[in-house]
Amino acid sequence: MTSRTVKLFADAATPEDLFQRQWQGRPSKLDAFKSYLDDRWNQGCTNAWRVWEEIVPLGYQGSYQRVRAYFREKRLSPGPVTARPPSPRVVAGWILRRPESLNETEHLRLKAVLVHCPELDALTGHVRSFGQMLTERQGDRLPQWLDAVRQDELPGLHTLAAGIDRDRDAVIAGLTLPWSSGVVEGHVNRIKMLKRQMSGRAGFHLLRKRVLLYS
Repeated sequence: MTSRTVKLFADAATPEDLFQRQWQGRPSKLDAFKSYLDDRWNQGCTNAWRVWEEIVPLGYQGSYQRVRAYFREKRLSPGPVTARPPSPRVVAGWILRRPESLNETEHLRLKAVLVHCPELDALTGHVRSFGQMLTERQGDRLPQWLDAVRQDELPGLHTLAAGIDRDRDAVIAGLTLPWSSGVVEGHVNRIKMLKRQMSGRAGFHLLRKRVLLYS
């Protein structure tokens, strides 16, 4: 053995210290479940074996020793040890996707985020409710959805609800009837693009001249 290896063993108070140093900075099978472990720890469950038994059915394939080492780090750390939070883009993707399309790990991580942010939890409920109306053509539920949105302190969603309310009849029809103007709108956009390419009425250089003329 080298002197460095001997020192590593000599400084370790428990076998878990050796495991912890080996895993430090490396991807771990436990990473996706750390948010769940953090929640259980904050709830008062500090039994690593019990939590390990809970996450195995959820898809965890690592060893119990990793869970134990993570909890031991929490006990010895002067500050709270938490997993890196997911980015806003990732959380938005979880919210906008169908709930049944999320795997167990994504369900757990989203649940951990929503527990710590009541506003985001309320927003998630409204987004998924609107998604259900859209995919299942339940336009008759729109008035109740608008009322529910106004009861929560979500200014951004209030702006959206106000815009929808101004065209309530049209939106209800769009959420109920099987027809769509999407094809027509696509053709209109294509025609505008061709006009710009041909330097016609909607050409960018003509628009620039008009701006300079009136400025």
